[in-house]
Amino acid sequence: MFRGSMVAMVTPMFEDGAIDEEGLARLVEFHVDNGTDAIVAVGTTGESATLDYDEHCHVMRKVVEMACGRIPVIGGTGANSTWEAIKLTRCAMEGGCDAALLVVPYYNKPTQEGLYQHYKAVADAVPIPQILYNVPGRTACDMLPETVERLADIPNIVAIKETVSVQRAREIIERCGDRLDVYSGEDGVSREILLAGGKGVISVTANVAPQQMHDMCQAAISGDRETAEAIDARLAALHKALFVESNPIPVKWAVSQLGLIGPSIRLPLTPLSEQHHETVRQAMLLAGVLE
Repeated sequence: MFRGSMVAMVTPMFEDGAIDEEGLARLVEFHVDNGTDAIVAVGTTGESATLDYDEHCHVMRKVVEMACGRIPVIGGTGANSTWEAIKLTRCAMEGGCDAALLVVPYYNKPTQEGLYQHYKAVADAVPIPQILYNVPGRTACDMLPETVERLADIPNIVAIKETVSVQRAREIIERCGDRLDVYSGEDGVSREILLAGGKGVISVTANVAPQQMHDMCQAAISGDRETAEAIDARLAALHKALFVESNPIPVKWAVSQLGLIGPSIRLPLTPLSEQHHETVRQAMLLAGVLE
């Protein structure tokens, strides 16, 4: 349904933690101007874990309003409570989002049947297109390919963001690539997933290097390995540097270095440690996003 580089956009904040709406507007314009193919609002990188329900819905609505139909907006609406996920997904739909991204329920560690029933319940309750999101490193629960294959039969489940490995992504493409789009959730391996038949990446790196990520994705999706590898080689250090501390700590600092937002982040996350500043800065220089 969506193709290319989809930014997992940061949520700008003031020092007191309040949402910076002017900063939010600057980010939307930045992505429209620099080729980003879709915006994910209030995903993990957007600090969904520390925004309350009203803030969550407000940011999704504001991004839709600011995008004004120029770029698709996907709302991050996952929760470890099925009821809460339904409520957030309904909010995304009513706020004008083009789709919803739902992370695997975290902490409570459901069974594979529980995962199936969770996603089915949300899809049955809210008719907006929905994207599954499997990230066991954060959720402590791995949604297996056979469960994804079952969910692919539900009409408004349209894609999955997969983070486990290139091999896992290939298996899902083989099982249900004709019914479900597969997106990379890891910038460092996204090129290979796209060359294997994936349709895009939900990207942290695109916060900092949106045009380069767009160009790399277009090359890889079209099968132009040489061009995709050349672009990705310049981004490799950035893919790595943006995870020197927990996401979104490094990327929020990096976006602040572009002058688009301030570096503030909500507890329990803290600003990027000074010892990592030069590592991230050098990666940005290599990527060509700083002079």
